[in-house]
Amino acid sequence: MKVISELSQLLFPSRCFGCQRLGPTICSGCRSSWHPHYYRTKFDSLTVHSSLLYTPTASKIIVAAKESGLRGADELIINAVIHALERSKLDLTFTRLVPVPSSKSSQRRRGRSFVVDLVHQISQRTGIQILDCLELSRRVLDQSGLHRDERATNLAGAFRVTSQVRGELILVDDVVTTGATLREAYRAVKSQGLESVGSVCAVTACVAQPLR
Repeated sequence: MKVISELSQLLFPSRCFGCQRLGPTICSGCRSSWHPHYYRTKFDSLTVHSSLLYTPTASKIIVAAKESGLRGADELIINAVIHALERSKLDLTFTRLVPVPSSKSSQRRRGRSFVVDLVHQISQRTGIQILDCLELSRRVLDQSGLHRDERATNLAGAFRVTSQVRGELILVDDVVTTGATLREAYRAVKSQGLESVGSVCAVTACVAQPLR
């Protein structure tokens, strides 16, 4: 097995997700930028718990997972979300994880709904139930080229709930930059009414500071 592993490295040498240098999937230099801490951000009534600042290295790792489907990058994001859950000190006994879904076009391009896929794995590892109840109800523009106000307008009313929502919920996304996506997801689940939906917060792997 060792010979096969060494031969594989010769034929398909790994590169760092952050800087693309040959070597480990995340080198010591980039590891220093991807070192989970704990950040708590507030958007009106929505509290967001995150593990890492959204640095250039973090951006490249998320792209490696989201657009290239690299398993090692997935693992880094999964572990970061679990770290934020643990550090949040939330009572997770009766809580369910609600993943923020990708658009249909993104799902077709990537072969999966990125965050939904990761949250299923997080659910398996933590024992926290998943409630995959959100979907985009209309086409939206790619958020990456939009500023704060444009992102809010782009996503206004874009999510809808596809199944009954009850109890304490944690919205899950990979990164929060302006908060537009999580605000809209929060609006959608809260639209089910105060009697059925309890407290709602959010967890992400990364947070942009200052928020863009």
